[in-house]
Amino acid sequence: MAAVVCTLRHRNTRNRAAAMLERMEKQNRIFSGFDADAIDRTTAADLAEVGSDKWTRYPGCIGAFIAEMDYGLAPCIQQAIDSACDHCKLGYIPEPWKRRVAEACAGWQKSHYGWDVDPDIIRVVPDVLEAYEIFLRELVGAGNAVVVPTPAYMPFLSVPKLYDVDVIEIEMLQGTDETTGEREWLFDFNAIERAFAAGCHAFVLCNPHNPIGKVLTLAEEQRLCELAERYDVRIFNDEIHAPFVFEGRHIPYPTISKAAARQSMTATSASKSFNIPGTKCAQVLLTNPADREMWAERAEWSEHQTATIGAIATTTAYNEGDPWFQDALSYVRRNLGLFDKQMRTRFSGVGYIRPRGTYIAWLDFGPLGIDDPAAYFLEKAKVALTDGRSCGRAGAGCVRVNMAMPYPLLVDCLNRMHDALQADGLL
Repeated sequence: MAAVVCTLRHRNTRNRAAAMLERMEKQNRIFSGFDADAIDRTTAADLAEVGSDKWTRYPGCIGAFIAEMDYGLAPCIQQAIDSACDHCKLGYIPEPWKRRVAEACAGWQKSHYGWDVDPDIIRVVPDVLEAYEIFLRELVGAGNAVVVPTPAYMPFLSVPKLYDVDVIEIEMLQGTDETTGEREWLFDFNAIERAFAAGCHAFVLCNPHNPIGKVLTLAEEQRLCELAERYDVRIFNDEIHAPFVFEGRHIPYPTISKAAARQSMTATSASKSFNIPGTKCAQVLLTNPADREMWAERAEWSEHQTATIGAIATTTAYNEGDPWFQDALSYVRRNLGLFDKQMRTRFSGVGYIRPRGTYIAWLDFGPLGIDDPAAYFLEKAKVALTDGRSCGRAGAGCVRVNMAMPYPLLVDCLNRMHDALQADGLL
């Protein structure tokens, strides 16, 4: 009898602790303004009514192709934008707002990644692609080439052509983590070195990597740095998904050594973390002194194209939005848990490596004999996905999936895809 009473007391204590934890989590959600329950109730029709490209380009379909979250705005950002409109702060971006963005970005870098960066080296641009264009135009130059590991974010492959820059695609390798036994993505450093040795002096680093969710280790960053130093290579460093790292903490490439800082032009933005891409404000961190001189002479016009409303939204996001983002990240983790379980069970015949970062997954339907899975699922499941072929030659038979949607919609998305495959006898 005593043992039974003891067990019941332990169970009651555990239940009270769980209830207390649930209340604390709910209070945190209220404090941050991230309302997971309301997001769970959001339907595809609700999202289509908002009018984003993601939910209107393919009417009646689940939008899982554009990389933005469906979780609304942090209340602090909403209030900042409303106040800016109320006070007509919609003119061309002034110097004080550029400075506020730089200081806010520097604060975020220090608090989240331990990078004590000088705000003086941070410049504003409309988006990361604008920074990439400056990199191609001013640091690579027409007639030269850039190495892009694939599968890659689509514009990293298409934009160089606008500047008469050749793209050298180097396909990522797949291996097994010796510690966990899990499948992982790896850089083909031998192929990368061959390209550098042959005269290519530019490289695109996307970390965390869109679209495969790879997060570089310190050792991988150091090896890339060594090769870049040996062959005098400049690196365009896209860290826009840096907050979305599921294990450990993001390591900014310029922080690993003085050489890495000289090699890299780093671009980032609050747009992915706070769902504000339409406000048009990203940041470039110029850790090479020569780049700062170049910028002042030939690239400063890009700052003028940045939106004042974006500067206001970005500054608020970095300075006040972290509680909201942490809850959004928890929601993304929940979605990833569902997605990962489904891929290991109902979709076990599909090629899949669990993403270590971002809110994007990469699926290979080649093993099922589907040549164009994006078209297949658009027609048969009413699910809109990114065609892997737009991510490079390595993307044949693959799709990119955005998981950052309401949890019930992700369930529906996976059910639709599964039902289509099962109806055709492919699972």
